[in-house]
Amino acid sequence: MYTLKHYAFLFALLVALSAYGQQKTSSDTIHLSLTTSSLKDQFNYVIKKSNRYNDGRFIYKVVKKDWLFALQKHTLDSLKVVQNKYHSSLTTIQKQEEKITLLNTELSTTKTNIIQLNKVKDAFSLFGINMSKTAYNSLLWTIIAGLLAAMLFFVFKFKDSHVITKTTKQHLSELETEFEEHRRKALEREQKIMRKLQDEINKQRKEN
Repeated sequence: MYTLKHYAFLFALLVALSAYGQQKTSSDTIHLSLTTSSLKDQFNYVIKKSNRYNDGRFIYKVVKKDWLFALQKHTLDSLKVVQNKYHSSLTTIQKQEEKITLLNTELSTTKTNIIQLNKVKDAFSLFGINMSKTAYNSLLWTIIAGLLAAMLFFVFKFKDSHVITKTTKQHLSELETEFEEHRRKALEREQKIMRKLQDEINKQRKEN
């Protein structure tokens, strides 16, 4: 329910808007009317056209009843227009607030989706285990460092084995040389013994 204060405020607003909406002209050129003039000019028309009554103490204005009814109707019509504009503005504001609330909700949802997408983008799956990009990189570099260390270890062991193999071959060659020399000397001794034995056999035959 609208109180008298609301109507008074709306009426004052209407009068102010009417005053700003009209061009400033001199009082001699204003055509006052209860049908075609602005609400402000209608009040001026009633004030100026009303009869004056002086009782010796105060000056009164005698206003025609038809004018009051016409002025009342025009004022209520104007207030209704202002009320409609007011309610229309409230509806517009309410729709804008609902739209802002919806946009804020969509913005919040979008921010949440962006956070989730960043997590998915920075996440990796290794053997079915989800891990962050940082953890994945750390694990990858740890594996690379381990493989590099293993490679260096095997290279070192290969070189060590190569040295051992070379030394062993050298020792084997020396042993083979020694063995050949020993076999040659043994063969020479065996041949000398065989010759001595043959000489002894021949000698025994001659004596018999």
